[in-house]
Amino acid sequence: MANDSIRTAFITGASSGIGAALARHLAAEGITVALAARREEQLQQLADEIASAGGTASIHPLDVSDPEATEATVRQADDALGGLDLVVANAGVAPSRWSGKLCWADCTNALAVNVAGATATLTAVLPRMIERKRGHLVGVTSIAGLRGLPKMAAYSASKAYLRVFLESLRLDLHGTGVCVTEIRPGYVQTPMTKDNTSTPFVVSAEDAAARIWKATRSGRAVLTFPLPMAGAAGLLSALPNALYDVTMRPRR
Repeated sequence: MANDSIRTAFITGASSGIGAALARHLAAEGITVALAARREEQLQQLADEIASAGGTASIHPLDVSDPEATEATVRQADDALGGLDLVVANAGVAPSRWSGKLCWADCTNALAVNVAGATATLTAVLPRMIERKRGHLVGVTSIAGLRGLPKMAAYSASKAYLRVFLESLRLDLHGTGVCVTEIRPGYVQTPMTKDNTSTPFVVSAEDAAARIWKATRSGRAVLTFPLPMAGAAGLLSALPNALYDVTMRPRR
């Protein structure tokens, strides 16, 4: 899709981090942004900031762990804006727990947000996009979704689901006018990573937003960044299980 073909965008997880930075970036490009997240006050502050800078934004308080509410909210924004050109499933949670103590309750929120919520976001107006023969779906996965990471079973699995889901969408939707892009970041400076003790090759949310927009604008299928993390992830993906297990097994 060409730059000027995207006029409206819906972004989940827009109250902070990558979502907020991407909203600012798109608004600066003249795109009307619909901001969705649980925290209404932060959404309003961001919408006011965008308006002060000359952009246009609307707020949509939403907990994406509720897929029915997510579908309804995306469709309402589609109606209000005369059709969404871009839908970004960015909202996510990253629980961490040693698998020896893992239980169902530890996994439910990751599955509700990263799997059900992301799926509902991406499919909410997909039939409408097909009818219009235009649109762009973007899903934010993670390098952590390429292989299972220690203490991140639910998170890695949820991002692996979204990665494969987006790949299937991309294959099915070829030639329909609807483009699909997977964004696969490493460490980004966001509230989600603020307590991490090790964040190699970390990039800012603003840097991530610029990369995401460039990939989206060019219709790229997959963007993995930053480059050193992408290279390391590719290497780990190629390791046989026995060597991967020895390399990644946590020391206790």
